[in-house]
Amino acid sequence: MRWQNTYKGDTKQIAAIPMRVVGPVKIISAEVTGDIPLPLATLESPLWPSTHRGARVCTQAGGIHATLIDERMTRSILIEAASAAEAYQAMVEIRQQKEALQAVIGETSRFARLIDMNMQIVGSLIYLRFELLTGDAAGHNMVTLASDRLLDWILSHYPHLRYVSISGNYCSDKKVSAVNGILGRGKNVVAEVTLSRALCKRFLKTSPEKLIELNIKKNLLGNIIAGGLRTANAHFANMLLGFYLATGQDAANIIEGSQGIVHAELRQDALYFSVTLPNLIIGAVGNGKTLDFVQENLHLLGCNEKQEPGYNARRLAVIAAAAVLCGELSLLAAQTNRGELMRSHLKLERERK
Repeated sequence: MRWQNTYKGDTKQIAAIPMRVVGPVKIISAEVTGDIPLPLATLESPLWPSTHRGARVCTQAGGIHATLIDERMTRSILIEAASAAEAYQAMVEIRQQKEALQAVIGETSRFARLIDMNMQIVGSLIYLRFELLTGDAAGHNMVTLASDRLLDWILSHYPHLRYVSISGNYCSDKKVSAVNGILGRGKNVVAEVTLSRALCKRFLKTSPEKLIELNIKKNLLGNIIAGGLRTANAHFANMLLGFYLATGQDAANIIEGSQGIVHAELRQDALYFSVTLPNLIIGAVGNGKTLDFVQENLHLLGCNEKQEPGYNARRLAVIAAAAVLCGELSLLAAQTNRGELMRSHLKLERERK
């Protein structure tokens, strides 16, 4: 049978992925306070009961505290001078043009605002990384459009510079990198919870000491010997993908989103457990958000109601981080007990066939 391209014009085909709502989980933050359900779309069915278990024990412990540390979206243009000396001089002068550059950005969107620029010179090449606030949008298109106009402005004011690319990979978009964790891209969120020894034993079937030891030996040391880059976690990507698909996000952003760190320690005979996600690319408006099921989930999460610019996206990021914590905590607890992980997968996946 010959394959035929069935895409014509505005025709849209939908790939159905199973989705369930787990939780709720109690979240306490500047953006969210209350019991929040967690919609997850995934083909890995054990993810639902596992994340639900994490949500249940965290709620019993008084809830997850979440803090949004930073937010910005980036695009890096690539331009070239005749020499390193010319590149350096241009870099110095462009740094002084922030007000003029913001005026250019203002013509592309009422929400886009330039908050910083970072530059790297390699030979005669200039990698110029723009960092913008983008309101409730994840901001991919917004920053690219702004960067396109900024590129035009720079080349017209510095005619000795030459165009190379609208994206120089210093962004860095949908790739594993160090720069996003250091300089920031998307939402930077920390979610944390403190669980008593009794709760660990009752709901997670483990102890604080076992979880802490496993985090050190598996997440930290294991990622070091594997060559992991700015990452120390078991499976952030699983919860992020499920949450991203349920809320209409660009799923490829789990690449940088899953670069996060688990920290666990004993505090007065209780388990302190946190997840740090410095690169959460997530938005409440934009492409993919008009689908009916996405709108329903955004409404369920309270992330399509407030008119304050940026609030809905920040709220969504905090809830995503809480979902990651729930799933990460539950999986690590399961892995402290020999055979538990495989038994659950066999029960939930193979026995249904």
